[in-house]
This record gives sequence, C-alpha cells and structure tokens, in this order.
Amino acid sequence: MTDFLLYGANGYTGKLIARYAQRYNLQPLLAGRNLTTLTALAEQLSLPYRVIDLHNTKDLENALNDFKVVIHAAGPFDATAKSMVEACINTNTHYLDINGDINVFEMLKKKYDNAAQNAGVMILPGAGFDVVPTDCAALLLKEHLPDASDLKLAFATIGGGISHGTALTMLSNLGEGGKRRKVGEIIKVPLGEHGRWIDFGRKKLFAMSIPWGDVSTAHYTTGIPDIETFTGIPINIYRFLKLQSAFNWLLRKDFVRNAFKRKIDKRIPGPTDEMRSKAGSLIWGQVTNRNGLTKSVTLSAPDGYTLTAHSSLLMAQKILNGHFKVGYQTPASAYGKDFVLEIPGVERGEVR
Repeated sequence: MTDFLLYGANGYTGKLIARYAQRYNLQPLLAGRNLTTLTALAEQLSLPYRVIDLHNTKDLENALNDFKVVIHAAGPFDATAKSMVEACINTNTHYLDINGDINVFEMLKKKYDNAAQNAGVMILPGAGFDVVPTDCAALLLKEHLPDASDLKLAFATIGGGISHGTALTMLSNLGEGGKRRKVGEIIKVPLGEHGRWIDFGRKKLFAMSIPWGDVSTAHYTTGIPDIETFTGIPINIYRFLKLQSAFNWLLRKDFVRNAFKRKIDKRIPGPTDEMRSKAGSLIWGQVTNRNGLTKSVTLSAPDGYTLTAHSSLLMAQKILNGHFKVGYQTPASAYGKDFVLEIPGVERGEVR
C-alpha cells in the first residue's frame, strides 16, 4: 500500500526522496511524465509508478484522490505549481513542494491560502533546503528578539554540486537581478547589491546578497519587515557579478539562454552519492531591532539535496500522522523552530 504521491520522481531530487522514503517507513507512488525513467526507478526500488500529465486535470485529480499528501518535486515550479496545488485543493490533498522561487511562494500565499483553509488542507512550499534551515533560524531569532525589524539570512555550500533541475531554474532567472524585502514589500535590487564577510561558526566566508526564498517566506514566519538573504561566494566571482546588471538585457535573450541550456544538458544529472557525502551546508542568521540590538545563530547541515530528501519526508510523515496546519504555511510556522533539528546531521549553535 502506498502512503503518498511523489510527483517528479524521475528528477534528481525526486529520485533521492524515493530512495530515502523507506527510512521513514513510507512507500510512495512514483509519478511523472517520463515513462522510461519512471519504469527504471520503479524496478530499481520495487515501487509502483504512474504516468501523469500535470495538464490532464482529470487524471491528476483521480490520482490525488487516493492520497492525503503529495510531495511535488517537478520544477520549474513557476510552470508546475499552479496545476498541482489547484488539484490538491479540489481533492483535499495536502501539498508539499521543494520550490525556492520567491514568485511561486508569493503566488501560492496570495492566491490559494483562503481556498486551502476552506478545503482543510495545508499548502507548504519550500519543504527542502529552500527554505527549511533558514526559516527555522528566522523563527528562533524572532523569539529571542521579538521587536526585531531587520533579518539577514545566509547559507554557504561546502563541496558537492548542483542538479540538472537546479541549473535550469537558475538559468530561467539569468539576467533578472535580485530581490529583498523593505518595509514589508518585496523590491527589485541589483544581483549582489551587498557583499559582506560572515562568520558561519566553522569558518568565515564572503557572501553576496541574492533573491533566496526567505525574502518571501521569512516575512510570513516572523512578521519582520526588512529581510535580505545571502550566499557564500568567492569574492572574485562577486566582483565579476557586480558587472552583470550592464548585461542583463543580453542574458535574457533566447539565444544566450539556449546556449547555456545546451551546456547544462551535457552535465551529469547531479552530484553523486560520494560527492554529497563529502559536502555540507552552513547557515547564518541575524536579527536587529531599531535600537541596534542584535541576535545571531549558526547551523551546520548536510548538503542541500540530502537535507531536502529528509525534510520533505519528515513533513509527509507528520501529515500522515495528523500533524498539520491548514492554509498556507512555511516550514517553521507549521512545525516550529526546532524542526530542522529533526533532520539527521543538523547541528545548531547557541543564539548570541
């Protein structure tokens, strides 16, 4: 008997979630559009599968009717989330995804929160590395400094690599610049508007501002009006990217994006198990109030893909056990600041 629907099981992260499901005593129904890859994965893991086209509403809803929860792992989410979440609302199915796109978070919150509440289901996007560890850090810091007005969050990846899907999502945002939240509103800013050195606890790294998902989600988690997000990057690359704004018009051209896509398609699907085992993630967060008082915290975690597999399965398990909140939720609003500590390999420092 299957426990949940895993859509996008043929993708890099989807396959990882499918492989890890047994650790949580869960059996997914593997779903997606590609019969060949689904069949191969189903045979490898001895799991059932079903070919479903997201644009075939009847077929999708028929499949969802048999499940309490779906883990939606098929990006790009700006093209896939709408169809899946509407089908979930119509079938009273809880929705999890591994999205990290600010626009998708905002769309799901603003368009479907009320409908999800009326249907008695939870919509929780960002159930993976985007944005679980940073969201939990944000809520922890908010509780330590309740009048915080400014939140800064950062992550750095140590080793590893990126998947085909992540690379394509990055490509879709090429030339689009950055975003941050100011006085409660999301505003467009240059990519890498700010650069700074950050002490991640285990090491000090240079980081630049990027449009990470917390620009959207952390505001709903904490209510903090000013939010900026950063990622670790070599300072020489930062200096180069500071020049990107002059070429954004060119980077948005189809022929440029198609050239990059051809290069991406020649890459391996994602980091190998050995690469992931040697990789890791560092997280940092800081809040400041209007009097200049600050609180900060650091975390260390597995690589983003491994963390995503664990966190999404933990959430699916909780939902199946009746632990959920209806309507639009963030990881920390649904499961609290300590949820991230349930993920194997995560360590959190003291709030200072």
